[in-house]
Amino acid sequence: MVTTADRREVIPVRYGDHEIGAYVIGPQRTRFVPAVDATRIVTAALAAVTVSTVAVAVAVAVRRRPAIGTVTMGPGGWVSVKGSGLPPLHDGTTRPWWARLLRAHRLVVQH
Repeated sequence: MVTTADRREVIPVRYGDHEIGAYVIGPQRTRFVPAVDATRIVTAALAAVTVSTVAVAVAVAVRRRPAIGTVTMGPGGWVSVKGSGLPPLHDGTTRPWWARLLRAHRLVVQH
C-alpha cells in the first residue's frame, strides 16, 4: 500500500522545446535531475571522429617520401640503394677502368 509519505512527484522542466531536467519532489527533499541530451552527445562524437579522420588523411597525404629508398647489402659487400636517382653521368673527371668495367657509380651527397 502506497501512503502519502512514500509518494514522489516528478515535474519536468523545459526550456523552449528542450527538456532540460525534472524536479523530483519526495517526502523528505526536493532535487533537480538534469536530462541527458543523447542527440548532442552523438553529434559531438561523430564530429570528433570526422575531425580525427580528416587529420589522419591530411597527415598521410602531406607525408614526404624518403630521399633514398631501401638500402641493402649485397654479396661481397656491395650496397644496393633502391628508389634513388642515378648520379650525373659526366662530372668532368675520367673514371678508372675498373669502374667502367664494373659499371660502378660514385656515391655523391646531394644537398
